[in-house]
Amino acid sequence: MSDNVVLPALGESVTEGTVTRWLKKVGETVAIDEPLVEISTDKVDTEIPSPFAGVLEQILVQVDETAQVGATLAIIGGGASAPVEAPVAAPVVAPEPVAVVEPVVEPVVQPVVAPPVAAPVVAPPVVVVSPPAPIAAPAPAHASDGGYVTPLVRKLASDNGIDLNSVSGTGVGGRIRKDDIIAAATGAINTVAAPNAAPILEVSALRGQTEPMSRLRKVLAERAVTSMQQSAQLTTVVEVDVTKVAHLRSRVQSDFTSRTGVKLNFMPFFILAAAEGLRAHPKLNASISGENVVYHPTENISFAVDSERGLLTPVIREAGNLNIAQIAQQVADLAARTRSSQLKPDELGGATFTLTNTGSRGALFDTPVVFLPQVAILGTGIVSKRAVVVTDDFGNDSIAIRSMVYLALSYDHRLVDGADASRFLVDVKARLENAAFEGNLGI
Repeated sequence: MSDNVVLPALGESVTEGTVTRWLKKVGETVAIDEPLVEISTDKVDTEIPSPFAGVLEQILVQVDETAQVGATLAIIGGGASAPVEAPVAAPVVAPEPVAVVEPVVEPVVQPVVAPPVAAPVVAPPVVVVSPPAPIAAPAPAHASDGGYVTPLVRKLASDNGIDLNSVSGTGVGGRIRKDDIIAAATGAINTVAAPNAAPILEVSALRGQTEPMSRLRKVLAERAVTSMQQSAQLTTVVEVDVTKVAHLRSRVQSDFTSRTGVKLNFMPFFILAAAEGLRAHPKLNASISGENVVYHPTENISFAVDSERGLLTPVIREAGNLNIAQIAQQVADLAARTRSSQLKPDELGGATFTLTNTGSRGALFDTPVVFLPQVAILGTGIVSKRAVVVTDDFGNDSIAIRSMVYLALSYDHRLVDGADASRFLVDVKARLENAAFEGNLGI
């Protein structure tokens, strides 16, 4: 008796999937719920467990071939267990094909040993004999302590770029010996880094290699090129003083974390301010359908997550109806499940606006790409303290240290004009600078 393994439904918007790897070979035994095949869609990658126990008799859909939902992928026979309904597996990232590379071997610094230097001929010193003193155990000391360094050791240190003041001597009285310089040159544990040494970046194993693009990367590339070709994109940037938000975070952080289970960062404030701005400026929360403009009834805001697979954008639905605590919890949950490949396909679809946190990697701002059918995306830069001019209620100017951030809005000029973008950004800026979020915290 044989049973057909079919491609199960992986989400409402997913109609097909591509086989990226078979985890079993023809003739191998398979247990119920044992991972059988990896499937990639335009939303997620996932493992399909076997709904039957038995022997894999035939593979009908080969690697890199695409099948529709409900199509037979393989045939399993010889099993005693009755068929069971194939469960919808939590998405798991299929391992991407990686080119075989030779390990990069870091060069070992070989100390350059100078030729022996003849000791200078000097007159014998006059020795004054004193009563014997207790002999103390030698203690390591730095060259800066005044210990004598032989010309051979000094030249060896110079040839290897070793700062003598950074080396602990292990000789008698803390004297620096040749072995101490060799140990410093080869990174021994008794070496103290030179204060002006440049940081050493690890060389990637991918350097000089070639590997195929992953399915996700190809999908992102196609969407980005299509968006750039079919829309007219430009970016407007404003500077926002979020000092009051920073003070609010510091004041409520402990209570917020204990009540919600997540830390309070700037992202929920940005999302809520953007959602409120979209309600007042529906052009930014719209899409173009032929010659019509569709203004969306809810603010479904996706946010960019940097995962090992690449950039993914899970969606917070109806963000305008949520408070800070609810947004923070959804951001933490969706980001964690994105990185662990546990998102459902539908959690990556249906966004009407996107927010990307460029500042998470230290950038001031960027010019993010709008992905169709959306018409706008908001990029938030790093929040940093710097000196700015502050004007008080009486018009007096002064210089103060403030927490500042750049907000960069990219938009589709086919629908959104620069004035529309500026009005939206000015309202978001005012909301953040006013920072009246106490009633929106949700704790």
